[in-house]
Amino acid sequence: MRIKKGDTVIVIAGNDKGQTGEVSQVLSGQNRVVVSGINTRTKHQKPRQAGRSQVQGGIVEFEAPIDVSNIMLVCPHTGEPTRVGVRRDENGKPVRFSKKSGKDI
Repeated sequence: MRIKKGDTVIVIAGNDKGQTGEVSQVLSGQNRVVVSGINTRTKHQKPRQAGRSQVQGGIVEFEAPIDVSNIMLVCPHTGEPTRVGVRRDENGKPVRFSKKSGKDI
């Protein structure tokens, strides 16, 4: 997966199409990412006791994971959505680059 934590992405499909946000978590085994402010869901949670403290119940809002095929990386140089390629630098380390501008990310 070529999307990393901290990348700025844009949603290209789904209910939040056109919105941008920062990747806060990558679930590589499921091919999904959690983007802050995108795909927010609500859950009704019962009050429970966690150790010595009481957890308050109520309606909790959280960001649900979104499939990686529904997002594109926003190029930090041009600000446009782009695909991501990987190439090796002179030391042999892999470097991500923008396919649209050709510059390193």
